[in-house]
Parts: sequence; C-alpha cells; structure tokens
Amino acid sequence: MTLFVEDGAPVMVQGMTGRQGMVHTARMMAAGTNIQAGVNARKAGITVDFDGPDGQARHVPVYADCAAARQATGARTSVVFVPPRFAKDAMVEAIEAGITLIVVITEGIPVADTAYCVALARERGCRIVGPNCPGLMTMSDRPNGVGADLGIIPQGIAGRGPLGLVSKSGTLTYQLMGELSSIGFTACLGIGGDPIVGTTMLEALQAFNRDPETKACVMIGEIGGSAEQEAAHWASTHMTKPIVAYIAGFTAPEGKQMGHAGAIISGGKGTAADKKEVLESVGIKVGTTPGETAQLTRDLLREHAII
Repeated sequence: MTLFVEDGAPVMVQGMTGRQGMVHTARMMAAGTNIQAGVNARKAGITVDFDGPDGQARHVPVYADCAAARQATGARTSVVFVPPRFAKDAMVEAIEAGITLIVVITEGIPVADTAYCVALARERGCRIVGPNCPGLMTMSDRPNGVGADLGIIPQGIAGRGPLGLVSKSGTLTYQLMGELSSIGFTACLGIGGDPIVGTTMLEALQAFNRDPETKACVMIGEIGGSAEQEAAHWASTHMTKPIVAYIAGFTAPEGKQMGHAGAIISGGKGTAADKKEVLESVGIKVGTTPGETAQLTRDLLREHAII
C-alpha cells in the first residue's frame, strides 16, 4: 500500500527540535521511516543524533526552511509538530516549497488558519492530513510491518493485512488496530476531528477503493458534522469493497463538545444515531462498541471470503 506516500520516501519534520518533535521523530525513525531533515529557522545548521532502525546512530541535519530541506534531501513529505500559533506559517511554507504531503499533528489550530491552508494546498496539488490527528501509517512486508510511520501512531500494534482504516479519533485508531491485529492493514489513516480537515473520510475511502491490496475498510467516526453521511452516500454507488463503521458518542448530550473541536451535536443534527441510520441505510454495518465493530469486521471478511 502506498496511501499518499511511497515506502522509504524521504521525510522532513517541521518542529523536529521541539520536545514532541524529538520524541516522535525518534519513534518514527525506529519504525523505519526515512527521516532526512528537520526544519527550524533558529537552529539551522545543526545536526541531531537519533538511533536508526538498525541501531546505528543517524545524524539528521536541520534546515532553515522547507525549501532548503527539500533541495538538500529530495523530501516532499513533511510531518508538522509546531505550536498552534505557528502552524499556519509552517503549512504555507511547506506548500510553497512544493511539498506534496503534509501531516499536521498539532491540536488547537484556529479553524480559519486550517481553512486557508487546506484551500491553498488543494490549489497547489498538495495533500494535508489533519490537523489534530494521529497521522498516517502504511504497512509493508518489512519485519516490523511498517512501510512509513508519519505522526504518532505507535508501531507494533498491527501488521500488514487486507484492511484499510480511516478514523477521526487517535485513541480509537489504536484500539481498532489492536482489536484487528490478527488480520492486519494496508494503511491506517487518522484524519483528525476538527471541523475542517485536509483529507476527508470520503477521500480516504476513495483512496482505499483504488488500492488493489485493500479488500475491506473500517471507518471510525464520531458525533458532529456530516463527514460520515457524505462518505456513506458516495460509497453506496461507488465503493466496490465492504465497509464496517463505528461511531463514537452514542450517549453524548446535545451542545456538549466531546474531545474534538468538531465533535459537537448542534440543532439535533450530527448525533451517533443519525449517522448510524444513514450508514445502515446504504448497507454499511455499524458497531456500537469497538469490540462489536471488530467482530462485525471479522464476520464481513469471512462473508466475502477475504479471510
């Protein structure tokens, strides 16, 4: 599976020298991600040492901006670990440098900033994943099962298999990966739970539908918005692969935000029950707990002779 990124593609990390950037760069590199550069204008010219997946020290140079990092390393993928107030500038810098995939982990970015960057990215042919998301992990036939780990998804939860996973929630991404670890995944994509995101559920399903290695999909939604309904309506006439869904928030009270900025029921719309009704009306089975969702997935895979 090469969902938006090729195995072994060079990657830069904006904000690599910050606390979170350092922790997760080390973890991504240990998973086998080809981190080639950090970006921090105030620390340009230094190198940072990490342990590579082979246990050997890796010396990662830090560049002043994305354009310099791309020119030196060829990286066209960036993972963003910068504070919310700097996130818009970081995304714009990456887009203008010709980066084609930007994975934005940062939480708390103003919606107007995200909207501006998503529109600019689409205009320039760049894909944003996130913000406020766990990132993207693609699976491979490597011993650790990881092709590329872009973000904060821990390695070792699951290996390669026939499932594609798209989720609004980070923790539920990890839980369903664990519940279905015996089956495995082509890729696991956390799109984020903000009101505006760079890659929608519908776009994720379209990508999985095009991938010959993905045989079925698991979709994790939550209360608020209409992303799940839009994906369901598209899938009802275009999706060639079976889908199982889980919607978090069946007991959420109206008007109360539940974790994510976009997870809020307003005007009686966006409830878990509403989403479940629409999904099931187009033939998508919906679990009410992660465990039930995993069992529905196993049953569906057997029904379609995938396992």
